[in-house]
Amino acid sequence: MSAYRTVVVGTDGSESSLRAVGRAGALAGACGARLVIVCAYLPPRGDDREVQRAREVLGNEAYQVIGSAPAEETVRTATEQAKAAGAGDVHPVAVVGSPVETLLDVVARERADLLVVGNRGLNSLKGRLLGSVPADVTRRSAVDVLVVHTTD
Repeated sequence: MSAYRTVVVGTDGSESSLRAVGRAGALAGACGARLVIVCAYLPPRGDDREVQRAREVLGNEAYQVIGSAPAEETVRTATEQAKAAGAGDVHPVAVVGSPVETLLDVVARERADLLVVGNRGLNSLKGRLLGSVPADVTRRSAVDVLVVHTTD
């Protein structure tokens, strides 16, 4: 089996997701792989009551970044973390969309052979009832998925 050539990792800027970025950076560095760091975001609207309500209900399980400036800052921070972990060839990408759809689209577009996500939301009651990014991408991904244990 050959080493991974292109690794995609998702981040929302949370401490948990940055742990996954660190692991993906170390893995990409060890394999000599290209690392694509993805942050999905929604454009800000004048009335984001629905997003605010979702955040109140989901709390730490909310994954959506709002606005391109926070998304760009998120991938910038994640790039530094990945390079510090050993990644050499890092490509940050901020994309408008939902986290699951965006990750799967980037995996296909970049012809990645590994997708890395953190496990946040995977074992929570809310995650089991409403779905979670790691559970959804694991079910739907056409490539290997590494779920990094990032929560206590």
